Amino acid sequence: MNGFIDIHAHAYRVKPPAPPPFCTAEELIRVYDRLGIDKGVVLPIVSPEIYLPQSNEDVLEMAAKYPDRLIPYCNVDPRALTNGPNAPLTDLLKHYKKKGCKGVGEVMPNLPVFDPMVQNLFKCAEEAGLPVVYDGSDQLTGDFGLYDDPGLPQLEHTLQRFPNLILFGHGGAFWSEIARLDTPGERNVVWNLKGEQAYYTGKNGRPEFWLPRGEIKEEGVVPKLLRKYKNLYLDLSDCTAYNALTRDERYGPAFLEEFQDRAFFGTDMVAPDMEVDLIELLLAWKGKKISEKAFKKIARENAEKFLGL
Repeated sequence: MNGFIDIHAHAYRVKPPAPPPFCTAEELIRVYDRLGIDKGVVLPIVSPEIYLPQSNEDVLEMAAKYPDRLIPYCNVDPRALTNGPNAPLTDLLKHYKKKGCKGVGEVMPNLPVFDPMVQNLFKCAEEAGLPVVYDGSDQLTGDFGLYDDPGLPQLEHTLQRFPNLILFGHGGAFWSEIARLDTPGERNVVWNLKGEQAYYTGKNGRPEFWLPRGEIKEEGVVPKLLRKYKNLYLDLSDCTAYNALTRDERYGPAFLEEFQDRAFFGTDMVAPDMEVDLIELLLAWKGKKISEKAFKKIARENAEKFLGL
């Protein structure tokens, strides 16, 4: 098999009775067959801010049933066990590592990155030798994801504090800072008071999320952090990464070429009918805007090496 490897997907063993209509393992594999994806990482959701929590055991069970297609991660809410900054999470993470889990995530409680409980989770993940994927937010309350300030100083301090912890940048609060921000409020998708993601009507009448658009006139902190901290990796899943890469067709390919060794294809697959524009983009850029070598690394080789496949 020579298709893509997905660094970021979601599936439930039993569909939860709340939106969105998450994939089952079988539905996720059918989506992979349709899109040309050989296998993917399934990330458990354990924090209740937006979705109903699931167990690590569910993900392990699905991965055991389809070992050639699904790769398990584990996840632990930083408030688990003691709701305090000294929770003994290292042994818990080592337990799941022995069960076959390759990483931790998607970490997405609505707490500051520098909250002592979140920092404890990062410390324990570093001790367990597991990478972490987290989603971010530009606000506290009414959202999900770890809060950081404009410029991502809390992420930077975390990279400094835990140099042996690999952190994957993911989500709007991260990818909006591929360029210098025009306004702080453009950092992430925003939710309206009905609990829906707010959008405006863009070109051809299509709904567009409130994300930074247009030419990248000045680099933001993301490329600067990548050059400075080798423990920062790139999760290319979801529309926010796609938006960042395509907003400037000169800069996007150059960015991928520069950071090809730490960029990983991903889908953030949720629902069975979800499309993944990143596949078409990477195939269109292959050998033209990015090298064949960079494409192969991003599409699958980085994941093969990183996950020990």
